[in-house]
Amino acid sequence: MSDSSDPRDQGDDDQFDGIVDEATDRDPDLAVIEAGSRTLRAMTGPPQGDPVPSRPEDPEVDRALREVENELATRWGETKLEPSVKRIAALMDVLGEPQRAYPSIHITGTNGKTSTARMIESLLGAFDLRTGRYTSPHVQTITERISLDGAPIDPERFIETYQDVKPYVEMVDAREEYRLSFFEVLTGMAYAAFADAPVDVAVVEVGMGGTWDATNVIDASVAVVTPIDLDHTDRLGSTTGEIAGEKSGVIKQDATVILAQQPVDAAQVLLKKAVEADATVAREGMEFGVTAREVAVGGQQLTLRGLGGEYEGVFLPLYGAHQAHNAAVALAAVEAFFGIGAQHARTLDIDTVRRAFAQVASPGRLEVVRSSPTVVLDAAHNPHGARATAEAVTESFGFSRLIGVVSTSADKDARGLLEAFEPIFAEIVITSNSNPRATDPDALAALAVEVFGEDRVVVEPRLDDAIEAAITLAEEEGEYAGGGVLVTGSIFTVGDARLLLKRG
Repeated sequence: MSDSSDPRDQGDDDQFDGIVDEATDRDPDLAVIEAGSRTLRAMTGPPQGDPVPSRPEDPEVDRALREVENELATRWGETKLEPSVKRIAALMDVLGEPQRAYPSIHITGTNGKTSTARMIESLLGAFDLRTGRYTSPHVQTITERISLDGAPIDPERFIETYQDVKPYVEMVDAREEYRLSFFEVLTGMAYAAFADAPVDVAVVEVGMGGTWDATNVIDASVAVVTPIDLDHTDRLGSTTGEIAGEKSGVIKQDATVILAQQPVDAAQVLLKKAVEADATVAREGMEFGVTAREVAVGGQQLTLRGLGGEYEGVFLPLYGAHQAHNAAVALAAVEAFFGIGAQHARTLDIDTVRRAFAQVASPGRLEVVRSSPTVVLDAAHNPHGARATAEAVTESFGFSRLIGVVSTSADKDARGLLEAFEPIFAEIVITSNSNPRATDPDALAALAVEVFGEDRVVVEPRLDDAIEAAITLAEEEGEYAGGGVLVTGSIFTVGDARLLLKRG
């Protein structure tokens, strides 16, 4: 850690200016663009591999992994719940309480949880801590959900962990009224894998809610609440205040609570819970926040105000104001974990913070997977997320003609999502994804016609056909025009599209 007045803070600006000066004989605009690109490459180091793993190349390992996936699939899915931590607590007990072997940062909220978790993980890793990260759902492969040191555990370790916990899972199954669910078993696997590693800190994203979520058998010293909005209203409540009541269950006695900007009723509920738990609260916009942001080549340049001071010149290779706010929340969470703002009145080392943020990746979150025309994937699945995505696309890409490819899940507010995207889509291609809960394309198309009008809606039930149709529509502007495609509506839609486009 160091004081924020470190003279090295100006290093990146000097490097950028130097590169621009070297290119004075070229078109000034091109010189600036190239300088930005070269500066960002220098900041982020060598190109990173795909953060999303593919299927195992070894056919025997792939077969064994599929056996595990098939066994897990016999259990309750993630949308079928019995609101209780009784079963997961019983599993932790017979496993020897692995979740107590390390400190944790617990993340709840409606949108932004996974991106925030990845940023927290990157920051902690940059400060030489061994991390475990548990997030859901996965984009392509189940092993993504459990990460060690910033990378998904390999399939062999995933299989081994499952085999290790399986006898204990079966023991709990025999005792309880209901078998452990898919998500409960995965949560047990994650906590066991983290203890076995062992990790210095676990970064844990709730599956749904907070109070009775399977992850909530940890006593996290830092609780993070990303923006709360309406989602899973049939289970969590019909207002943001009611939803906040469920999510406030992650706030434990004497913890530090990092609150993103919240609706008023949600903030009131969360603050009341914090008072009851004697927790320390840091609020975005008051104790920390985004001081400045500018669109940059491949992302955005930020000035963040943390709990201990200001951090300038932070490059984030993700698009949109919402990701800047996620970065502020992540930074405050890590500062709180290190005791900054309470025991220590100083900033984290600025160069380390810059390096950590510059290495962040969040697959399926405004992820560019193709050019000519540009194809972007985003996992927005509710109106709040769709509005943030629409604003980010408008700000960061400047498409002259944008075609949407949309498939939603049947339990989501599809109309609200379509209304959020209507202003930015010239046309929309309605399709389906591989998830059994995908909305019927004809039913979704009927909603889309009401929102967009019949002339702007195309239906292609197969996702590969839908993407091809959207690319054709985007190319109508010509080779050098600004046409683009946004594939969105569900993490499952994004995962399927990612497989198709990466493979292609």
